[in-house]
Amino acid sequence: MNQNLILIAEDDADIRDMLAFTLEASGYRTIGAKDGQTAARLLTVAKPVGLITDVQMPAMNGMELCRLARGNPDNRHTAILMISTNAHAYDVDAGLDAGADRYLPKPLSARLLVSELQELITNRYPNVR
Repeated sequence: MNQNLILIAEDDADIRDMLAFTLEASGYRTIGAKDGQTAARLLTVAKPVGLITDVQMPAMNGMELCRLARGNPDNRHTAILMISTNAHAYDVDAGLDAGADRYLPKPLSARLLVSELQELITNRYPNVR
């Protein structure tokens, strides 16, 4: 586990940069991935405490990435937030069924994002924050 490191899997560079800026302003370190396959590799190498993933991405979507992450014992405690413009009840259920801890609709509230992430990380890694 890499304390305070958050992996951001988002194909839109502007959103990825905004998320990184928001999280870094709250004391987190971030690494970014422009697609699910890159994020899957970074999960095993970087061992972040948190993953924020978009649902719709090239190479591997967020649902597949989430299932892959949850299928690896090394990522069992990783806090996973799924973000998407698809916010119907069945989309939320699908994200949670894939293993996400939270499913947040876009556009994102920076305050809500940080609050949800901090709560998840504090519960899983009490010594991190």
